[in-house]
This record gives sequence, C-alpha cells and structure tokens, in this order.
Amino acid sequence: MHPNPIVLMTAVELSQAIRDRKVSCREVMNAYLDHVEALNPTVNAIVSLRDRAELLAEADAADARLERGEYAGWMHGFPHAVKDLAATQGLRTTFGSPILQDFIPPEDAILVDRLRRSGAIIIGKTNTSEFGLGSQTYNNVFGTTLNAYDATKTAGGSSGGAAAALAMRLVPVADGSDMSGSLRNPAAFNNVFGMRPSQGRVPFGPANEVFVQQLGYEGPMARTVTDLSMLLAVMAGYDDRAPLSIEQDPNRFRESLKGDVLGIRICWLGDLGGYLAMEPGILELCRAALATMQSHGCVVEEASLGFDPARLWECWRVHRHWLAGGRLLAYYRNPATRDLLKPEAQWEVEQGLRLSANDVYDASIVRTEWYLALRKLLAAFDCVVMLSAQVFPFNANIHWPKAIANRPMDCYLRWMEVVTPVTLSGCPAIGVPVGFSPEGLPIGMQIIGRAHADFDILRIAYAYEQMTGWVTKRLPPKLMA
Repeated sequence: MHPNPIVLMTAVELSQAIRDRKVSCREVMNAYLDHVEALNPTVNAIVSLRDRAELLAEADAADARLERGEYAGWMHGFPHAVKDLAATQGLRTTFGSPILQDFIPPEDAILVDRLRRSGAIIIGKTNTSEFGLGSQTYNNVFGTTLNAYDATKTAGGSSGGAAAALAMRLVPVADGSDMSGSLRNPAAFNNVFGMRPSQGRVPFGPANEVFVQQLGYEGPMARTVTDLSMLLAVMAGYDDRAPLSIEQDPNRFRESLKGDVLGIRICWLGDLGGYLAMEPGILELCRAALATMQSHGCVVEEASLGFDPARLWECWRVHRHWLAGGRLLAYYRNPATRDLLKPEAQWEVEQGLRLSANDVYDASIVRTEWYLALRKLLAAFDCVVMLSAQVFPFNANIHWPKAIANRPMDCYLRWMEVVTPVTLSGCPAIGVPVGFSPEGLPIGMQIIGRAHADFDILRIAYAYEQMTGWVTKRLPPKLMA
C-alpha cells in the first residue's frame, strides 16, 4: 500500500497544514480512519474505535470553527486515541480489565480535557496491559498489541498500543503513562520517542491518590522530538486538582529546540557494572549511538551508579507493591472480581498486604538517598544515559521473559529493572531509538536529566535525532508494503 501523504506528515507539519487550510479536518479524519482500517488489524493498537460518521461530524465542526476564525490550538482537528488508562467522558475506559470492560467515565481525566481543549478529536483508545501492569500489552478485553516491526513480537507496554499506533502512523502523536518504563520501553520497541516528564509536570487526575501517587506519570510519545515537545506543552501545567503539579509555564516547550551541544557531558551507566542481565547486542547499539554523539562534540564518560542497585530494587518493590497493590485491593477482596485479576495483579496485592507502614517509610528514606546520589551525578554531567530495556522485543505469546542471558528473572517486573532508578528519582527521561538487532527489532536508550530540566533533555534528544534519524531511516515493513 501507499499511505496517504497526510498520515506521513509530522504532527507539526499537520498542525500547520490544518491551520493554513491546506487540508481540511474532514480530509485528515478520513485519511487517518482509512489508514486505521487498513493497518490497525496488523497490530491491534487502537481499541474502542468510534463510529466514522460521528467522527466526521466532529471534523466538520472543527472545519466550521476555522471558517469562523476560531482556532482551538495545536491539535485542532487531530485524530487522537487516548491510552485506555485515562478516563474519557462518554467513551469506555476499561483499564484492560474485564472488571471494567463496560465502564464509561462521567468526566475526562485532566490530560484528556487538555487534549480536547487544544482541538483533538478523540477517535478511540490505545490498548494497554491490564491496569497498566507489566511492559507487555495484552489483556482479556482486547487481546495483544503487536510490534510495528514484527507482528510476532510484543509492542512493549504498558503504552504498547500508543507506541505501535505511532509507528504505524495511525495517529499523529500519542499519550501514555509510565511507572515501570511504560513510556520508555514501548518507544524503544517501536522505534519512536517516549518521554517520562519530571514529577508533577503533567498533572494526574482527578484521582483519590494525588498525594501518594508519585511514581506513575503521564507523558507524550511522538515520531519527532519537536512533536514530543509540542505535545508536552499541551499536557503540562499546574492544575489545583493535582496539588503537587508544577506551576512552570508549559509554553516553554513550544520554543525551538535547536542549540549547540558541543561540550555536553554525558554519563553512560551501561549495565551497572554487570549487575543487570542484558540480551547480547543492546549495549553495543547504545555505545554506537553514544559514539555518534561524541563525534558531534559531546563528551561521553562511563561511570558507576554511585548507589547499591540491589538497595534500589528493594526500595522499588516496596513502593510498587504499596501503590499498585493498594489500588487493586478492593477488587482483590471482592470474591466476584478477584479471579478476574491476572496472577501478576493478585501478586502485587498480596505483596502489598505484607508491608508495614515502617517498610514504606524506610523505602522512602532510601528513595531520598538515591535522589541525592543522582543529583550529585548530574552536577558533574549534563545528562545520564541508560538502556530503555534489557531485551529486544520478544515473542508476543510470552507474558514476560523468565530469563535474560541465562539469568533467571524472579518476577514479572525484574526484566525491566533498568527503568526503575529513573522512576524512583522523579527526574525526566526521554526514550530515544538507537537502532535494530540483526533480526530487524528496534531498541533504545534513555536520556535522563536533572529534576525539572525537561526542556534541557528535549534539546539534547533533538540534537541526537538530527544526528541519527532512526524514525524516518527505518519504517515498519507493513507501512510501505
């Protein structure tokens, strides 16, 4: 097939074309819905797709607004699919769980409200793992999302639907969320960009966890770093329903990302001195990417973490069981819903029930110690680089890798241990592509910055993108078949 040129535009190009009336919102909607109809069955990325007639009526209304000189914002007329963990008023939000397969939220999440206010037309949802648990997107409501580059492999997760949809050009940009790498891992597995912003950058809610939920953040995914930054400008900004959200002006992210990276100091952490199990070939691709940055004037130095990674892992597990288990506890205690939870979800609750208040307090102390250690590292460097995943995309029929390089993984979280230090720090990180395995499977690395220095790492990621161009250099085979 030869895709409609509209779906091959960057989001910035599409936004400008709509604003300049070079394409109508109806043309854009038809182009994307035709493309979704043709290619979504190959990846199962978009779910709960709305009726075409309804969507075209909304596109016509968006065109009429332009006729009247009313421009909603950067996403005016964009077809957009929201991750199925974020509430969408009037459109079912299942969380990938049969418990909630018929749930229709009475109001939008803060994120969704901002997308709509910027002009986005919500066409459906993107598939996720059950309650966002695990970096493999499968559930008993919609099935498994497949990799854009190899339909026998996983798209990663839990924002796997968002990443696969982006890579296949089913949407211009995508939103996701990340606790255990759910913006970074699927971006790596599908050769796109995913950003976990600073804690509080994108307000989470409305929710009853606004004070304790400080590990899972929503953030943007895109095919270019400029698109990523522009979407972050839509998503970011203070909201008093999320009292810990950041009050900095989100319009900063609309500014140009161009800048000189000569002399930028990069700390490369590798496999943490052999602590992390790695599938062969991933470290080499990351080192090659860093060598490219070095050839353009960056200074790359391999260093140690400066903290015991085993302590970090235990700290992570306590926080994870406390938060994930607590969220699912009511379903676990109800005999009618317990058996509808996947084994990993039940395990999270059971592990959480074993914790004491002192366990959580002690883990919070370790988390603070780790943040201070990373802060010290980032005082000497402009950014830290780590892998985005310890394995290449694996068979989609496997729920999670039981071993890496012959080293057993003791739970469904362990194979993604590399992402947890960033999660615990609250610092921003951008997942960027670094290339492909000999079998044609994508992988990536994380660029990590100082707390609230989201714009600084966007600039570094933008410079890296100009050096490499992986997203346009290697398209998904089915996209151009």
